[in-house]
Parts: sequence; C-alpha cells; structure tokens
Amino acid sequence: MLHHVELNVSNLVESKSFYSKLLPPLGYSLFQEWEKGFSYKVGSTYLVFVQTEEKFLQHPYHRKETGLNHLAFHASSRAQVDEMTEKMQQLGARILYQDLHPYAGGPDYYAVFFEGPDRLKIEIVAPNETISND
Repeated sequence: MLHHVELNVSNLVESKSFYSKLLPPLGYSLFQEWEKGFSYKVGSTYLVFVQTEEKFLQHPYHRKETGLNHLAFHASSRAQVDEMTEKMQQLGARILYQDLHPYAGGPDYYAVFFEGPDRLKIEIVAPNETISND
C-alpha cells in the first residue's frame, strides 16, 4: 500500500487553494499544515505539498520528462466525475482531451483528465459500471 506522495509546488498559496477544493470531495481531509507545506490524508495514505526552494524554481515541472506523469483518483460514481469536471472548469483548470471527454481512456473508462497547478495532470476515474439489459 502506498504511504504518501510528496510534491514540490511552485506556488504554495495557489496549490493550497486548488487542492483544498479538489481533494475533500474525493474523501481527503486536511492532515498537516506548516509554513512551507500542507498535506491531505485518506485512510493511511496522504499527499504532501511543499513549496519548491527558490534555487530550484528556474526548472519548471513537465509531466513528459522523467518523473511523475500524473495522479489518478477514484471517484465514487460517474455523477461525481461530472460534478468534479464542472468544479474544475469553474476553477479555471484546463480539461484535457475535451474532444473525447469523458471517454478519453476508452469506451469503458469514464474519467476526467485536467491540469492542476504547475500543469500537473490529474485524473478522476469512475468505477466501471456495467449496464444491465434487464
């Protein structure tokens, strides 16, 4: 089981504002806060966000380079994916693969893909719901 993931962010204030709206609807609660960071937790797993040191800010993050590509979260339902899509649009997040949304992952994969602060790709995926012919 994953214990935690720590992400360096270029703007702690912007990241805190964004993730405080993204993570609680997905079941995460604020876990820790300190001058240079904060974390959100669900169960025994948590996400840590830390302000990048000034001397490292000149090299921005890009998911196509070596390292973390994206974070994917479980949604409770397709309705929650739709709700979170609308919420992220209201926050100004760029929805990725709009021409294929919400099936960018394939015909049986209902999800939203978007960019958060620092252009980190984030995905929220619904459980696979089988359609009954009854």
